[in-house]
Amino acid sequence: MMQPTAYSQLVTLFTRIYRYEHLAALAGWDQAAMMPTEGNAARGAAMAELDVLIHNSLTDPALAMAITAASNEALTDFEQASLREMQRRWEHANLLPASLVEAKTLAGSLCSHEWRTQRANNDWDGFLVHFREVVRLSREEAQLLSQRSGMSPYEALMNKYEPGMTCAELDRIFGDVKQWLPSLIQQAIAKQAQEATIAAQGPFAIEAQRTLGLDVMKLLGFNFAAGRLDVSHHPFCGGVAEDVRITTRYTDVDFTQSMMGIVHETGHARYEQSLPREAVHLPVGQARSMAIHESQSLSFEMQLGRSPAFLALIQPLVEQHLGKQEAFSASNLAKIYTRVKPDFIRVDADELTYPAHVILRYEIERALINGEIEADDIPALWDEKMQAYLGVDTTGNFKNGCLQDIHWTDGAFGYFPSYTLGAMYAAQYFAAIRAAHPDLDQRIAAGDLAPVFDWLNENIWSQASRWETSELIRRATGEALNPQHFRQHLELRYLA
Repeated sequence: MMQPTAYSQLVTLFTRIYRYEHLAALAGWDQAAMMPTEGNAARGAAMAELDVLIHNSLTDPALAMAITAASNEALTDFEQASLREMQRRWEHANLLPASLVEAKTLAGSLCSHEWRTQRANNDWDGFLVHFREVVRLSREEAQLLSQRSGMSPYEALMNKYEPGMTCAELDRIFGDVKQWLPSLIQQAIAKQAQEATIAAQGPFAIEAQRTLGLDVMKLLGFNFAAGRLDVSHHPFCGGVAEDVRITTRYTDVDFTQSMMGIVHETGHARYEQSLPREAVHLPVGQARSMAIHESQSLSFEMQLGRSPAFLALIQPLVEQHLGKQEAFSASNLAKIYTRVKPDFIRVDADELTYPAHVILRYEIERALINGEIEADDIPALWDEKMQAYLGVDTTGNFKNGCLQDIHWTDGAFGYFPSYTLGAMYAAQYFAAIRAAHPDLDQRIAAGDLAPVFDWLNENIWSQASRWETSELIRRATGEALNPQHFRQHLELRYLA
Protein backbone atom coordinates (compact mmCIF):
# COMPACT_ATOMS: atom_id res chain seq x y z
CA MET A 1 0.00 0.00 0.00
CA MET A 2 1.29 3.47 -0.94
CA GLN A 3 2.25 5.81 1.85
CA PRO A 4 0.10 8.96 2.03
CA THR A 5 1.88 12.05 0.82
CA ALA A 6 2.67 14.88 3.21
CA TYR A 7 0.19 17.08 1.36
CA SER A 8 -2.60 14.48 1.77
CA GLN A 9 -1.81 14.35 5.48
CA LEU A 10 -2.22 18.11 5.62
CA VAL A 11 -5.59 17.83 3.91
CA THR A 12 -6.69 15.40 6.62
CA LEU A 13 -5.43 17.67 9.41
CA PHE A 14 -7.04 20.82 8.02
CA THR A 15 -10.31 19.00 7.36
CA ARG A 16 -10.42 18.15 11.06
CA ILE A 17 -9.70 21.80 11.95
CA TYR A 18 -12.49 22.95 9.64
CA ARG A 19 -14.94 20.68 11.45
CA TYR A 20 -13.94 22.18 14.78
CA GLU A 21 -14.38 25.65 13.27
CA HIS A 22 -17.81 24.60 11.99
CA LEU A 23 -18.93 23.90 15.56
CA ALA A 24 -17.32 27.11 16.84
CA ALA A 25 -19.12 29.17 14.19
CA LEU A 26 -22.53 27.74 15.04
CA ALA A 27 -21.92 28.13 18.77
CA GLY A 28 -21.07 31.78 18.13
CA TRP A 29 -24.18 32.31 16.01
CA ASP A 30 -26.35 30.73 18.71
CA GLN A 31 -24.72 32.89 21.38
CA ALA A 32 -25.74 36.02 19.45
CA ALA A 33 -29.15 34.92 18.20
CA MET A 34 -30.72 32.20 20.34
CA MET A 35 -28.88 31.53 23.62
CA PRO A 36 -30.68 32.34 26.88
CA THR A 37 -28.91 34.97 28.97
CA GLU A 38 -27.74 32.69 31.75
CA GLY A 39 -26.02 30.38 29.30
CA ASN A 40 -23.25 32.85 28.48
CA ALA A 41 -20.64 31.85 31.06
CA ALA A 42 -20.81 28.18 30.12
CA ARG A 43 -20.91 29.02 26.41
CA GLY A 44 -17.89 31.29 26.73
CA ALA A 45 -15.94 28.54 28.48
CA ALA A 46 -16.95 25.98 25.85
CA MET A 47 -15.95 28.28 23.00
CA ALA A 48 -12.62 29.05 24.67
CA GLU A 49 -11.99 25.31 25.00
CA LEU A 50 -12.79 24.81 21.33
CA ASP A 51 -10.52 27.70 20.30
CA VAL A 52 -7.67 26.12 22.28
CA LEU A 53 -8.36 22.78 20.57
CA ILE A 54 -8.14 24.47 17.16
CA HIS A 55 -4.99 26.33 18.22
CA ASN A 56 -3.35 23.11 19.47
CA SER A 57 -4.17 21.43 16.17
CA LEU A 58 -2.55 24.29 14.23
CA THR A 59 0.55 24.23 16.42
CA ASP A 60 0.97 20.45 16.46
CA PRO A 61 4.59 19.61 15.51
CA ALA A 62 3.24 16.97 13.12
CA LEU A 63 1.59 19.73 11.09
CA ALA A 64 4.85 21.68 10.88
CA MET A 65 6.72 18.59 9.68
CA ALA A 66 4.05 17.87 7.08
CA ILE A 67 4.27 21.45 5.73
CA THR A 68 8.05 21.13 5.39
CA ALA A 69 7.76 17.75 3.70
CA ALA A 70 4.95 18.87 1.37
CA SER A 71 7.04 21.81 0.15
CA ASN A 72 9.45 19.26 -1.36
CA GLU A 73 6.73 17.26 -3.12
CA ALA A 74 5.60 17.65 -6.73
CA LEU A 75 2.41 19.64 -6.25
CA THR A 76 -0.04 21.02 -8.77
CA ASP A 77 -0.49 24.79 -8.99
CA PHE A 78 -3.66 24.50 -6.94
CA GLU A 79 -1.94 22.37 -4.30
CA GLN A 80 0.89 24.92 -4.09
CA ALA A 81 -1.65 27.67 -3.46
CA SER A 82 -3.31 25.43 -0.89
CA LEU A 83 -0.01 24.83 0.86
CA ARG A 84 0.67 28.58 0.91
CA GLU A 85 -2.63 29.21 2.71
CA MET A 86 -2.05 26.33 5.14
CA GLN A 87 1.36 27.75 6.00
CA ARG A 88 -0.11 31.20 6.56
CA ARG A 89 -2.57 29.76 9.09
CA TRP A 90 0.20 27.76 10.74
CA GLU A 91 2.58 30.71 11.00
CA HIS A 92 -0.02 32.93 12.65
CA ALA A 93 -1.08 30.30 15.19
CA ASN A 94 2.49 29.50 16.18
CA LEU A 95 3.15 33.08 17.23
CA LEU A 96 0.51 32.88 19.97
CA PRO A 97 0.44 30.77 23.15
CA ALA A 98 -2.69 28.72 23.83
CA SER A 99 -3.15 30.52 27.14
CA LEU A 100 -3.56 33.85 25.32
CA VAL A 101 -6.02 32.36 22.81
CA GLU A 102 -8.13 31.01 25.67
CA ALA A 103 -7.98 34.22 27.73
CA LYS A 104 -8.91 36.40 24.77
CA THR A 105 -11.93 34.24 23.89
CA LEU A 106 -13.17 34.28 27.49
CA ALA A 107 -12.69 38.03 27.85
CA GLY A 108 -14.36 38.72 24.52
CA SER A 109 -17.32 36.49 25.29
CA LEU A 110 -17.90 38.24 28.62
CA CYS A 111 -17.43 41.74 27.24
CA SER A 112 -19.73 41.09 24.25
CA HIS A 113 -22.43 39.65 26.48
CA GLU A 114 -22.37 42.52 28.95
CA TRP A 115 -22.23 45.07 26.10
CA ARG A 116 -25.76 44.14 25.03
CA THR A 117 -27.14 45.55 28.28
CA GLN A 118 -24.56 48.29 28.74
CA ARG A 119 -25.19 49.77 25.32
CA ALA A 120 -28.93 49.90 25.97
CA ASN A 121 -28.23 51.68 29.27
CA ASN A 122 -25.67 54.13 27.81
CA ASP A 123 -23.23 52.69 30.37
CA TRP A 124 -19.70 53.47 29.16
CA ASP A 125 -18.16 53.21 32.64
CA GLY A 126 -19.65 49.75 33.12
CA PHE A 127 -18.43 48.71 29.68
CA LEU A 128 -14.86 49.74 30.52
CA VAL A 129 -14.68 47.19 33.35
CA HIS A 130 -14.41 44.27 30.88
CA PHE A 131 -13.26 46.19 27.82
CA ARG A 132 -9.92 47.16 29.39
CA GLU A 133 -9.06 43.46 29.63
CA VAL A 134 -10.00 42.88 25.99
CA VAL A 135 -7.69 45.75 25.03
CA ARG A 136 -4.85 44.42 27.20
CA LEU A 137 -5.04 40.96 25.66
CA SER A 138 -5.39 42.35 22.13
CA ARG A 139 -2.29 44.46 22.64
CA GLU A 140 -0.43 41.40 23.90
CA GLU A 141 -1.48 39.49 20.79
CA ALA A 142 -0.50 42.42 18.57
CA GLN A 143 2.96 42.65 20.15
CA LEU A 144 3.64 38.95 19.67
CA LEU A 145 2.55 39.10 16.03
CA SER A 146 4.45 42.30 15.27
CA GLN A 147 7.73 41.11 16.78
CA ARG A 148 8.04 38.39 14.17
CA SER A 149 6.44 40.18 11.23
CA GLY A 150 8.14 43.57 11.47
CA MET A 151 4.74 45.26 11.23
CA SER A 152 3.35 47.76 13.71
CA PRO A 153 1.15 46.13 16.37
CA TYR A 154 -2.02 47.39 14.70
CA GLU A 155 -0.92 46.24 11.25
CA ALA A 156 -0.24 42.79 12.67
CA LEU A 157 -3.86 42.53 13.83
CA MET A 158 -5.22 44.04 10.62
CA ASN A 159 -3.38 41.41 8.61
CA LYS A 160 -5.54 38.72 10.20
CA TYR A 161 -8.44 40.21 8.26
CA GLU A 162 -6.72 41.76 5.25
CA PRO A 163 -3.39 40.03 4.51
CA GLY A 164 -0.84 42.30 2.91
CA MET A 165 -2.52 45.61 3.76
CA THR A 166 -0.35 48.23 5.48
CA CYS A 167 -1.17 51.38 7.42
CA ALA A 168 0.88 53.39 4.93
CA GLU A 169 -1.36 52.19 2.09
CA LEU A 170 -4.52 52.72 4.13
CA ASP A 171 -3.44 56.20 5.14
CA ARG A 172 -2.87 57.04 1.48
CA ILE A 173 -6.27 55.67 0.42
CA PHE A 174 -8.23 57.10 3.34
CA GLY A 175 -6.32 60.38 3.23
CA ASP A 176 -7.45 60.86 -0.35
CA VAL A 177 -11.07 60.05 0.57
CA LYS A 178 -10.95 62.62 3.38
CA GLN A 179 -9.96 65.26 0.81
CA TRP A 180 -12.95 64.86 -1.51
CA LEU A 181 -15.67 63.19 0.59
CA PRO A 182 -16.80 66.18 2.74
CA SER A 183 -17.44 68.32 -0.34
CA LEU A 184 -19.27 65.50 -2.09
CA ILE A 185 -21.50 64.98 0.95
CA GLN A 186 -22.39 68.67 1.07
CA GLN A 187 -23.06 68.84 -2.67
CA ALA A 188 -25.34 65.81 -2.46
CA ILE A 189 -27.24 67.27 0.51
CA ALA A 190 -27.70 70.57 -1.35
CA LYS A 191 -28.91 68.78 -4.48
CA GLN A 192 -31.35 66.60 -2.53
CA ALA A 193 -32.71 69.62 -0.67
CA GLN A 194 -34.28 70.64 -4.00
CA GLU A 195 -36.00 67.26 -4.39
CA ALA A 196 -39.18 66.15 -2.63
CA THR A 197 -39.00 62.78 -0.88
CA ILE A 198 -42.10 61.19 0.61
CA ALA A 199 -41.53 59.53 3.98
CA ALA A 200 -42.97 56.04 4.37
CA GLN A 201 -45.74 55.90 6.97
CA GLY A 202 -45.50 53.17 9.59
CA PRO A 203 -45.87 51.27 11.72
CA PHE A 204 -44.56 48.31 9.74
CA ALA A 205 -45.41 44.94 11.23
CA ILE A 206 -42.31 42.93 12.08
CA GLU A 207 -43.70 39.76 10.52
CA ALA A 208 -44.44 41.63 7.29
CA GLN A 209 -40.86 42.93 7.24
CA ARG A 210 -39.57 39.42 7.84
CA THR A 211 -41.52 37.90 4.95
CA LEU A 212 -40.48 40.78 2.68
CA GLY A 213 -36.86 40.09 3.58
CA LEU A 214 -37.26 36.39 2.83
CA ASP A 215 -38.70 37.15 -0.61
CA VAL A 216 -35.83 39.54 -1.37
CA MET A 217 -33.35 36.84 -0.27
CA LYS A 218 -34.98 34.41 -2.72
CA LEU A 219 -34.65 36.97 -5.49
CA LEU A 220 -30.95 37.33 -4.62
CA GLY A 221 -30.40 33.59 -4.90
CA PHE A 222 -30.00 32.66 -1.23
CA ASN A 223 -30.11 28.88 -0.77
CA PHE A 224 -32.51 28.22 2.12
CA ALA A 225 -31.53 24.55 2.13
CA ALA A 226 -28.08 25.70 3.25
CA GLY A 227 -28.89 28.65 5.52
CA ARG A 228 -31.45 30.67 7.44
CA LEU A 229 -32.42 34.17 8.62
CA ASP A 230 -32.74 35.13 12.30
CA VAL A 231 -32.62 38.18 14.60
CA SER A 232 -29.72 39.52 16.69
CA HIS A 233 -28.67 42.73 18.42
CA HIS A 234 -26.17 43.41 15.63
CA PRO A 235 -26.73 42.08 12.07
CA PHE A 236 -24.11 39.57 10.93
CA CYS A 237 -23.40 36.56 8.72
CA GLY A 238 -22.12 33.46 10.51
CA GLY A 239 -22.06 29.71 10.26
CA VAL A 240 -20.14 27.94 7.51
CA ALA A 241 -20.45 27.54 3.75
CA GLU A 242 -22.72 24.51 4.07
CA ASP A 243 -24.90 26.14 6.75
CA VAL A 244 -24.90 29.95 6.55
CA ARG A 245 -26.66 31.88 9.31
CA ILE A 246 -27.54 35.53 8.70
CA THR A 247 -29.30 37.91 11.06
CA THR A 248 -30.95 41.30 10.96
CA ARG A 249 -32.83 43.49 13.45
CA TYR A 250 -36.25 45.08 13.11
CA THR A 251 -38.06 48.19 14.28
CA ASP A 252 -41.71 48.80 13.46
CA VAL A 253 -41.09 52.49 12.75
CA ASP A 254 -38.69 51.90 9.82
CA PHE A 255 -38.61 48.98 7.39
CA THR A 256 -35.72 50.32 5.32
CA GLN A 257 -32.97 49.34 7.73
CA SER A 258 -33.92 45.69 8.16
CA MET A 259 -34.54 45.15 4.45
CA MET A 260 -31.24 46.61 3.30
CA GLY A 261 -29.48 44.89 6.19
CA ILE A 262 -30.82 41.61 4.83
CA VAL A 263 -29.57 42.48 1.34
CA HIS A 264 -26.13 43.22 2.83
CA GLU A 265 -25.91 39.97 4.78
CA THR A 266 -27.24 37.99 1.79
CA GLY A 267 -24.20 39.24 -0.15
CA HIS A 268 -21.96 37.68 2.50
CA ALA A 269 -24.06 34.53 2.41
CA ARG A 270 -23.97 34.11 -1.38
CA TYR A 271 -20.15 34.28 -1.24
CA GLU A 272 -20.04 31.56 1.41
CA GLN A 273 -22.64 29.39 -0.33
CA SER A 274 -20.79 29.69 -3.65
CA LEU A 275 -17.30 28.81 -2.44
CA PRO A 276 -15.98 25.64 -4.15
CA ARG A 277 -17.48 22.81 -2.10
CA GLU A 278 -14.69 20.42 -3.06
CA ALA A 279 -12.17 22.65 -1.25
CA VAL A 280 -14.16 24.58 1.36
CA HIS A 281 -12.69 22.45 4.17
CA LEU A 282 -9.24 23.83 3.31
CA PRO A 283 -7.94 27.40 3.76
CA VAL A 284 -7.52 27.75 -0.02
CA GLY A 285 -11.24 27.05 -0.50
CA GLN A 286 -12.37 29.68 1.99
CA ALA A 287 -13.00 33.43 1.73
CA ARG A 288 -9.95 35.39 0.59
CA SER A 289 -10.11 38.21 3.15
CA MET A 290 -12.61 40.30 5.04
CA ALA A 291 -12.35 43.21 2.59
CA ILE A 292 -13.22 40.77 -0.20
CA HIS A 293 -16.06 39.45 2.00
CA GLU A 294 -17.33 42.97 2.60
CA SER A 295 -17.03 43.67 -1.11
CA GLN A 296 -19.64 40.96 -1.65
CA SER A 297 -22.09 42.39 0.89
CA LEU A 298 -21.54 45.89 -0.47
CA SER A 299 -21.90 44.71 -4.06
CA PHE A 300 -25.35 43.49 -3.02
CA GLU A 301 -26.32 46.38 -0.74
CA MET A 302 -24.73 49.46 -2.32
CA GLN A 303 -24.02 48.69 -5.96
CA LEU A 304 -27.08 46.53 -6.62
CA GLY A 305 -29.50 47.02 -3.73
CA ARG A 306 -29.64 50.83 -3.73
CA SER A 307 -29.70 51.15 -7.51
CA PRO A 308 -32.94 52.53 -9.02
CA ALA A 309 -33.16 49.44 -11.23
CA PHE A 310 -33.16 46.99 -8.31
CA LEU A 311 -35.53 49.09 -6.23
CA ALA A 312 -37.93 49.19 -9.19
CA LEU A 313 -37.66 45.39 -9.36
CA ILE A 314 -38.58 44.84 -5.70
CA GLN A 315 -41.14 47.65 -5.49
CA PRO A 316 -44.07 45.22 -6.03
CA LEU A 317 -42.74 43.08 -3.17
CA VAL A 318 -42.64 46.09 -0.86
CA GLU A 319 -46.27 46.86 -1.65
CA GLN A 320 -47.28 43.21 -1.39
CA HIS A 321 -45.95 42.89 2.17
CA LEU A 322 -46.24 46.42 3.58
CA GLY A 323 -49.30 47.74 1.77
CA LYS A 324 -49.75 50.45 -0.84
CA GLN A 325 -48.76 54.01 -0.16
CA GLU A 326 -47.38 56.88 -2.20
CA ALA A 327 -43.94 56.52 -0.62
CA PHE A 328 -43.57 53.06 -2.17
CA SER A 329 -43.31 54.21 -5.76
CA ALA A 330 -40.09 53.01 -7.40
CA SER A 331 -38.78 56.54 -7.86
CA ASN A 332 -39.45 57.46 -4.24
CA LEU A 333 -37.88 54.26 -2.91
CA ALA A 334 -34.75 55.22 -4.85
CA LYS A 335 -34.78 58.62 -3.14
CA ILE A 336 -35.28 57.04 0.30
CA TYR A 337 -32.39 54.64 -0.16
CA THR A 338 -30.00 57.28 -1.48
CA ARG A 339 -30.89 60.00 1.02
CA VAL A 340 -27.71 61.56 2.42
CA LYS A 341 -27.94 62.52 6.09
CA PRO A 342 -24.97 62.52 8.48
CA ASP A 343 -26.11 60.60 11.53
CA PHE A 344 -25.00 58.51 14.50
CA ILE A 345 -25.19 54.86 13.45
CA ARG A 346 -22.70 53.23 11.07
CA VAL A 347 -24.81 50.23 10.03
CA ASP A 348 -27.71 52.54 9.11
CA ALA A 349 -25.53 55.16 7.40
CA ASP A 350 -26.10 56.20 3.82
CA GLU A 351 -23.57 55.26 1.18
CA LEU A 352 -21.85 58.66 1.16
CA THR A 353 -21.32 59.18 4.87
CA TYR A 354 -20.44 55.52 5.58
CA PRO A 355 -16.70 55.86 4.80
CA ALA A 356 -16.38 58.62 7.42
CA HIS A 357 -17.71 56.21 10.06
CA VAL A 358 -15.11 53.64 9.05
CA ILE A 359 -12.18 56.05 8.88
CA LEU A 360 -12.78 57.45 12.36
CA ARG A 361 -12.93 53.91 13.82
CA TYR A 362 -9.72 52.98 12.01
CA GLU A 363 -7.92 56.02 13.39
CA ILE A 364 -9.11 55.37 16.95
CA GLU A 365 -8.40 51.63 17.06
CA ARG A 366 -4.98 52.06 15.47
CA ALA A 367 -4.00 54.55 18.16
CA LEU A 368 -5.46 52.28 20.86
CA ILE A 369 -3.60 49.12 19.81
CA ASN A 370 -0.35 50.99 19.17
CA GLY A 371 -0.51 52.34 22.75
CA GLU A 372 -0.96 56.00 21.80
CA ILE A 373 -4.26 56.27 23.70
CA GLU A 374 -6.09 54.24 26.36
CA ALA A 375 -9.60 52.86 26.36
CA ASP A 376 -10.72 55.72 28.62
CA ASP A 377 -9.77 58.21 25.87
CA ILE A 378 -12.12 56.76 23.25
CA PRO A 379 -15.30 58.82 23.95
CA ALA A 380 -13.53 62.19 23.65
CA LEU A 381 -11.80 61.15 20.43
CA TRP A 382 -15.04 59.74 19.07
CA ASP A 383 -16.88 62.99 19.79
CA GLU A 384 -14.11 65.03 18.18
CA LYS A 385 -13.97 62.97 14.99
CA MET A 386 -17.76 62.65 14.59
CA GLN A 387 -18.01 66.41 14.82
CA ALA A 388 -15.10 66.99 12.43
CA TYR A 389 -16.04 64.37 9.81
CA LEU A 390 -19.85 64.40 9.96
CA GLY A 391 -20.89 67.44 12.01
CA VAL A 392 -22.70 65.15 14.47
CA ASP A 393 -22.61 65.73 18.23
CA THR A 394 -22.22 62.50 20.23
CA THR A 395 -21.25 64.08 23.55
CA GLY A 396 -22.47 61.78 26.34
CA ASN A 397 -24.36 59.63 23.83
CA PHE A 398 -22.36 56.43 24.20
CA LYS A 399 -25.23 54.21 23.03
CA ASN A 400 -25.24 55.83 19.61
CA GLY A 401 -21.55 56.68 19.75
CA CYS A 402 -18.61 54.53 20.76
CA LEU A 403 -20.79 51.71 22.16
CA GLN A 404 -22.73 51.08 18.94
CA ASP A 405 -20.54 48.36 17.37
CA ILE A 406 -19.87 44.85 18.60
CA HIS A 407 -16.45 44.51 16.92
CA TRP A 408 -14.28 45.93 19.68
CA THR A 409 -16.05 43.96 22.41
CA ASP A 410 -14.38 40.70 21.41
CA GLY A 411 -11.10 42.20 20.22
CA ALA A 412 -11.74 42.36 16.46
CA PHE A 413 -9.34 45.29 16.08
CA GLY A 414 -8.22 45.77 12.49
CA TYR A 415 -11.54 44.72 10.95
CA PHE A 416 -13.13 48.12 10.31
CA PRO A 417 -10.98 49.12 7.29
CA SER A 418 -12.44 46.09 5.49
CA TYR A 419 -15.75 47.92 5.03
CA THR A 420 -14.50 50.85 2.98
CA LEU A 421 -11.92 48.73 1.16
CA GLY A 422 -14.82 46.40 0.36
CA ALA A 423 -16.89 49.31 -0.98
CA MET A 424 -13.99 50.23 -3.25
CA TYR A 425 -13.60 46.69 -4.54
CA ALA A 426 -17.37 46.51 -5.14
CA ALA A 427 -17.31 49.71 -7.22
CA GLN A 428 -14.43 48.27 -9.25
CA TYR A 429 -16.34 45.01 -9.85
CA PHE A 430 -19.39 46.86 -11.12
CA ALA A 431 -17.29 49.02 -13.41
CA ALA A 432 -16.08 45.77 -14.98
CA ILE A 433 -19.59 44.28 -15.07
CA ARG A 434 -21.02 47.41 -16.72
CA ALA A 435 -18.22 47.41 -19.28
CA ALA A 436 -19.21 43.85 -20.21
CA HIS A 437 -22.96 44.56 -20.02
CA PRO A 438 -23.82 48.16 -21.02
CA ASP A 439 -27.52 47.28 -20.62
CA LEU A 440 -27.03 46.12 -17.01
CA ASP A 441 -29.61 48.46 -15.44
CA GLN A 442 -32.30 47.46 -17.92
CA ARG A 443 -31.63 43.79 -17.26
CA ILE A 444 -31.75 44.26 -13.48
CA ALA A 445 -35.04 46.17 -13.69
CA ALA A 446 -36.43 43.29 -15.79
CA GLY A 447 -35.45 40.78 -13.10
CA ASP A 448 -32.33 39.43 -14.83
CA LEU A 449 -29.62 39.46 -12.15
CA ALA A 450 -27.49 36.84 -13.93
CA PRO A 451 -24.87 39.31 -15.23
CA VAL A 452 -24.03 40.25 -11.64
CA PHE A 453 -24.15 36.78 -10.13
CA ASP A 454 -22.33 35.09 -13.01
CA TRP A 455 -19.50 37.65 -12.95
CA LEU A 456 -19.06 37.40 -9.20
CA ASN A 457 -19.17 33.62 -9.30
CA GLU A 458 -16.60 33.34 -12.08
CA ASN A 459 -14.20 35.97 -10.78
CA ILE A 460 -14.57 35.98 -6.99
CA TRP A 461 -16.72 33.24 -5.47
CA SER A 462 -15.28 30.25 -7.31
CA GLN A 463 -11.70 31.50 -6.83
CA ALA A 464 -11.90 31.50 -3.01
CA SER A 465 -8.29 31.93 -1.75
CA ARG A 466 -6.62 30.51 -4.86
CA TRP A 467 -4.88 33.87 -5.40
CA GLU A 468 -3.41 36.56 -3.17
CA THR A 469 -5.81 39.51 -2.94
CA SER A 470 -3.95 41.79 -5.34
CA GLU A 471 -3.75 39.02 -7.95
CA LEU A 472 -7.41 38.10 -7.46
CA ILE A 473 -8.47 41.68 -8.17
CA ARG A 474 -6.12 42.06 -11.13
CA ARG A 475 -7.45 38.86 -12.72
CA ALA A 476 -11.06 39.90 -12.06
CA THR A 477 -10.95 43.53 -13.21
CA GLY A 478 -7.72 43.92 -15.17
CA GLU A 479 -6.10 46.25 -12.62
CA ALA A 480 -5.09 46.50 -8.97
CA LEU A 481 -7.36 48.20 -6.44
CA ASN A 482 -8.24 51.58 -7.96
CA PRO A 483 -10.21 53.80 -5.53
CA GLN A 484 -11.14 56.11 -8.42
CA HIS A 485 -13.92 53.69 -9.36
CA PHE A 486 -15.47 54.29 -5.93
CA ARG A 487 -15.35 58.07 -6.28
CA GLN A 488 -16.75 57.94 -9.81
CA HIS A 489 -19.59 55.68 -8.69
CA LEU A 490 -20.54 58.08 -5.88
CA GLU A 491 -20.37 61.16 -8.08
CA LEU A 492 -22.49 59.53 -10.76
CA ARG A 493 -25.14 58.29 -8.33
CA TYR A 494 -25.38 61.40 -6.15
CA LEU A 495 -24.47 64.37 -8.35
CA ALA A 496 -25.50 63.42 -11.90
